[in-house]
Amino acid sequence: MSKKVYFKTFGCRTNQYDTQIMINKLKEFSLTFNEEEADIVVVNSCTVTNGADSSVRGYINSIGRKNSNAKVIVAGCGAHSKGKELLDKGQVFGVMGHSEKENINSILKNESSFYQIGDLEHIDNTVVSEFIGKSRAFIKVQEGCDFRCSYCIIPYVRGNARSLPISQILEQIKKLASNGFGEFILTGTNVGSYGKDIGLNIAKLIKEISKVRGVRRIRIGSLEPIQITDEFLELLDEPFMAKHLHIALQHTADKMLMYMNRRNSYKSDLELFEKIASKGYALGTDFIVGHPGESGELWQEAIDRVKELPLTHIHAFTYSKRDNTPSAKIKEQVNGKIAKERHKELTQLIKEKNYQFRLKNNKNLTILIESQKNGLYRGYDEFYNNILVKSNSDLTHNWILVDEAKVERDSNYATYW
Repeated sequence: MSKKVYFKTFGCRTNQYDTQIMINKLKEFSLTFNEEEADIVVVNSCTVTNGADSSVRGYINSIGRKNSNAKVIVAGCGAHSKGKELLDKGQVFGVMGHSEKENINSILKNESSFYQIGDLEHIDNTVVSEFIGKSRAFIKVQEGCDFRCSYCIIPYVRGNARSLPISQILEQIKKLASNGFGEFILTGTNVGSYGKDIGLNIAKLIKEISKVRGVRRIRIGSLEPIQITDEFLELLDEPFMAKHLHIALQHTADKMLMYMNRRNSYKSDLELFEKIASKGYALGTDFIVGHPGESGELWQEAIDRVKELPLTHIHAFTYSKRDNTPSAKIKEQVNGKIAKERHKELTQLIKEKNYQFRLKNNKNLTILIESQKNGLYRGYDEFYNNILVKSNSDLTHNWILVDEAKVERDSNYATYW
């Protein structure tokens, strides 16, 4: 009988995609969705913050209590930053780097502890034809990042930006579309840098993807403001584009952007956001609260500017010190309690903005249903807003059109008969 493998994925959509690659490469093992019956637990880890590291450690410790016989293998970004430490302390059986995931079938045969970290120049060759348990397909189009934001450790665990061949991306989308997937989310470490090393760009890639039969909706994981060109803006009226963009600002006070070694400025960010919002788009961003140097005066400037921006979604997190990054050396640290208060103020502000946006954009919504729980089906509309749907039919993985959603502060609701 083949050994059973359970995958636990932390972090971003790129990690979710990488897990699918590993699942795709299992040949002599069987996949299980029950961690307590697994012979091997592969932890696809995230290391973007201290909190991410703590979550991974906590999970690894919990496996020891739930299933002490399981071999724990750590993969993902945490393998590069914390893997050796975890292995030396005997907390995991093995460590495998990003470049090793396509070799997982042979790696899992190891009878003794191992550390196979590989390199940071690898490009995946695997074409994934199925996403286990997903309605939407994540398509990794590039790997690594050439930005060197002062707070970020990711370029050091993912490497420099490099693009997957467009032929490989299109082959994968054709296979997934033929298997019933209609929504595709382009992901990577720095998606907007796609093509810079092979004479292409993200706009040209999207145009080619849109030509594939079966593609109904394209989402982009995240873009940098400077990566949004006139050629990209011309795509905004196309019916295949999801009406939601996530554009990473990280802050709105220019002095803080300087501390962070960012390439954007508030004046140009505001102009860009207003231009895109005028097309009816919902807009999300990343925002770091409590970065060293964020005085009370700078915070007030930042929050006033957030009020001006047409934002509807936010991925806000308090600053997490990462060793060996420039930000870690800045002396003007922000008290943790103050950072949490600022985080709460920011997220509540965006919740209200999102609610007001949904009140105005609740008709003729195209929904892809992803799951069902407690008698309600759950999915996202084109604006990336959550909706809960009551229906007597089985809607899972289906597309539906909602004439008008009931807008509540926690979510949108609808019935579909």
